[in-house]
Amino acid sequence: MAGRVEGKVALITGAARGQGRSHAVRLAEEGADIIAVDLCGPVPNLQYSHATEDDLAETVRQVEALDRRIVATKTDVRDRDAFKTAIDDGVAQLGKLDIVVGNAGICIIAPWDEVTPEIWNDTISTNLTGVFNTVQLSAPHLIAAGGGSIILTSSAAGLKGLPFITPYAASKHGVTGLGRAFASELAEHSIRVNTLHPTGVETAMGEMAGAFPPLLEKNPRVGGMLTNMLPIDATEPRDQSNAVLFLASDEARYVTALAMTVDAGNTQY
Repeated sequence: MAGRVEGKVALITGAARGQGRSHAVRLAEEGADIIAVDLCGPVPNLQYSHATEDDLAETVRQVEALDRRIVATKTDVRDRDAFKTAIDDGVAQLGKLDIVVGNAGICIIAPWDEVTPEIWNDTISTNLTGVFNTVQLSAPHLIAAGGGSIILTSSAAGLKGLPFITPYAASKHGVTGLGRAFASELAEHSIRVNTLHPTGVETAMGEMAGAFPPLLEKNPRVGGMLTNMLPIDATEPRDQSNAVLFLASDEARYVTALAMTVDAGNTQY
C-alpha cells in the first residue's frame, strides 16, 4: 500500500534533531523524500544544547535507512541567500517540492525585565523572520508543482501569552498570523498553509525547563498557564509529527488556515 505522502518531496527546517528530525523520519516512513536544513551551531544565551552537524548526519542516516532520498545542508534560515541556495539545490536534486515544514526555532526563558535586545532580536529573527523566509523562498517551487502543503510550527504560546518567554510568545503569535495571511494569498495556487501548536515536547529544548521554578516562586499566580489539561507534562516529537503528516497528506486536502493544537489541552486554560 502506498504511503500517505508517497512520491512527494518535503523541505524541513530545524531538521537535525528533535521535532524536525521526527518530522523528517515520519514523512519518509510514508514515502516522502526530504530536503533538510539546520543551523547546526550555537546561538547566544541558549539554555540548552545546540544542534550539531553530527545530529544532522544522524537525521540523514535515519531517513536513508527508510530507503528514501535526503539532501541535507547546514544553513541558517536567517541567511536568505544561503537558504535560497539550499532550497533550490535540494529541489534540483529531488525534482520538485510539495511539502514545507517551517520548524526551526529557539526559546530563551527570562522575565520580561531581563530580556536583552540580543535575546529579542535572535528570537524574532529565527522564529519569525526565518519562517517568513521559509515560505517566501519555497512557495515558488510549490506553485511550480501545482500546489502543496505548508505547515508552520507555532506553539501553545502562539495562542496565549505564556509567561517568562515574551520574545518567544511574540514570535509564535507572529507565526500564527503569517500562517493565516499566507493561506489567504497562496490559496489561488492550491497551496494550503496551516500552523501547528504544541505544548511542551520531549526535545533538547526541554532541558531549559528548570529555569521556570525560580520564576514561578516569585510569581506563582501564572503557573497554571503552563499546565496541560491531560495528565502529562510533555508530548513526544512523534505526536507532533503525526499532525504534520496529516496536514501534509491528501487527507487534509481542504484544510487550510487552521491553527491545529496538539497541546494536551494547554490552550484551554
